Amino acid sequence: MASPVTATAIKNGTSPESDYYATKMKLHQKLFTRIDLNAIESMSPEQLRNELGVLLVALIEEEALPLNHQERSRLIADLKNEIMGLGPLEPLLADPTISEIMVNGYRNVYVEKSGRIELTDIRFNDDAHLMKIIDKIVSRVGRRIDESSPMVDARLPDGSRVNAIIPPLALDGPTLTIRRFSVVPLQMHDLIEKNTLTPAMAELLALMVKVKCNIIISGGTGTGKTTLLNILSGYIPSNERIVTIEDTAELQLQQSHVIRLETRPTNIEGRGEITMRALVKNSLRMRPDRIVLGEVRSDEVIDMLQAMNTGHEGSLTTIHANTPRDAMGRLENLVGLGGLSLPSKALRQLISSSLQFIIQIARLDDGSRKITSIQEITGMEGEVITTQEIYSYKRTGTNPDGSVQGVFSATGIRPKVSEKIRSYGYGLSDGMFEPNVNN
Repeated sequence: MASPVTATAIKNGTSPESDYYATKMKLHQKLFTRIDLNAIESMSPEQLRNELGVLLVALIEEEALPLNHQERSRLIADLKNEIMGLGPLEPLLADPTISEIMVNGYRNVYVEKSGRIELTDIRFNDDAHLMKIIDKIVSRVGRRIDESSPMVDARLPDGSRVNAIIPPLALDGPTLTIRRFSVVPLQMHDLIEKNTLTPAMAELLALMVKVKCNIIISGGTGTGKTTLLNILSGYIPSNERIVTIEDTAELQLQQSHVIRLETRPTNIEGRGEITMRALVKNSLRMRPDRIVLGEVRSDEVIDMLQAMNTGHEGSLTTIHANTPRDAMGRLENLVGLGGLSLPSKALRQLISSSLQFIIQIARLDDGSRKITSIQEITGMEGEVITTQEIYSYKRTGTNPDGSVQGVFSATGIRPKVSEKIRSYGYGLSDGMFEPNVNN
């Protein structure tokens, strides 16, 4: 039997969904005529939610809306989310299995679950409704978005990263992307359970951080670079002073002695920008034991490399690149963009003496993340930076369900850093560098 709203929609020649959204908009407008805005400010979130529930029930009865119990509950929940939260996005933000929310105009909302993208039945009323939600997000962090400034990066209170772009740049309506982070940050054992790496690889990574190796994590978009950076930073001793520098604050360090810095874009007059490079320079005057850079993507790489090479050991950062060799080439290009004129050999010597390890991470076709290579930078041969691979992941096939088959293995090479690890008083597990599959 059709629901009352469905029956009404059939009678009026409209779709049930459009009829529902029209009803929601009508109630939303009426709700604002009944709300005492001054009283709202003094209420706790729980009190406000209860008061809204009572008021909405009364409005539904006044309007004599033909709703069944399920539709009434959905309507009340949606309107509460409109007033108190981010409207249709609230149920998605409440789902811990969703790692990314992608809004392509008001009609199409996609999510990423377990590395796979799927279309949801969530939608907004219209472009104006979606713009209202975007405005609510960006205003919370003191940003603005309009035709004169149609792109913005922001973050939600839980640390989730938000990017919005609107017309005239977005041709099909406002577009919103939210990259979410766990309320409880992932730990190394979570990555081992997800088969992102092996216990032996995890042991080496932890020790590399503890003995102050300079590490760069390389990978493409959405591969989990920031997640891995966050996990590795957890091995920094709690008695060290850590300075984190990011474009949009995402790291969730658990140590107590942490100073978090974030870049600032230009204001509406085109002034006031604080770049990553300016923050890196300033951080050197803050007596850091470790510098954790969210990502190098411009001329800040010069100051980062010089810091790593002049006493700030144990620094960590990430870079966009598909292979460790590409990461080295991109570092060279970024130094060139910074206007530092060095011969190729001198530049590569700076890179090889500043960095000790490259960790390559990838997102495979089935949505799983794998650390595909751990390479140690060993120096220079002629004008070429030399590296040796310690661990690798090789893809071997695809299962009928689409999941990727592959194996981790040690290459049999014992890293030079093993002596430094022993000098710090740490031991290495027996056989962890022997070339056994899944080591």
